[in-house]
Amino acid sequence: MHMTIKPHARKPRWLNKKINLGDCQKVKTLLNGLRVNTVCREASCPNIGECFAKNQATFLILGAVCTRSCTFCGVRKAEPLPVDPDEPFRVAEAARKLGLKHVVITSVTRDDLDDGGAHYFAETISAIRAGNGTVTIEALIPDFQLNTRALVTVVEAAPDIIGHNIECVPRLYQAIRLGSDYARSLAVLRTIKEIDRNIYTKSGIMLGLGEARPEVGRVFRDLVKTGCDFISIGQYLSPSVSHAPVKEYICPEDFEYYRQQAKAAGFRHVVSGPYVRSSYLAGEYLDKK
Repeated sequence: MHMTIKPHARKPRWLNKKINLGDCQKVKTLLNGLRVNTVCREASCPNIGECFAKNQATFLILGAVCTRSCTFCGVRKAEPLPVDPDEPFRVAEAARKLGLKHVVITSVTRDDLDDGGAHYFAETISAIRAGNGTVTIEALIPDFQLNTRALVTVVEAAPDIIGHNIECVPRLYQAIRLGSDYARSLAVLRTIKEIDRNIYTKSGIMLGLGEARPEVGRVFRDLVKTGCDFISIGQYLSPSVSHAPVKEYICPEDFEYYRQQAKAAGFRHVVSGPYVRSSYLAGEYLDKK
């Protein structure tokens, strides 16, 4: 049963995770020293305390300013700065110093760049592999406006997983994912498999934005038709009062229902829960494949 919130209502008991900033300081100091951005901080992820305490972080490349205006995302929207050519090497150094066995790289959307920044993904992947040949790498990419050459660039860099998040059901795109397109996002995942059918693909969806169960089921089926292997399912939490509001809090029992529905749809591995995010416990997906 869904739990529908009332205006200004307190979060339910299953959303009471505390962030201990003291546990974050060591990782924050390291990242600040290397001038490396993370989506953990820029998007105000509620798992930051847990992950930083474990020396885990998801790197955010191509700067920290996005060219799109999605209403769910806490990353800053503005005119982006030029891309720093040394960023891939600093990210690789951060991954090495953190001792990461599985590295997740994502980025802001850079519609101002000809290839959306795809070659920076490739350079970052190469730099990380040069420092640790046994590390596994996940590239969580924007849609690159379905630029096939850009997708080939990332695929040829040979990350172990390429992710692209669907984020929400198609009916909500106009309000939630401004500048994005549901069919285009599906096509991104489909095209990756067409380029290399052996590469693992992954997507993620947020719940609590007003979607209905049949709509979520349709998303599962649409993603599986692209060949998508993995999916994360989590609760949307509004970064601020100026972002899209939470319409409902989904109870843990419903997350288990959606996990089972996603497995039945054909995904190889599903992680579903209130605090699940696309890069949360990301290394486990390859273990479960």
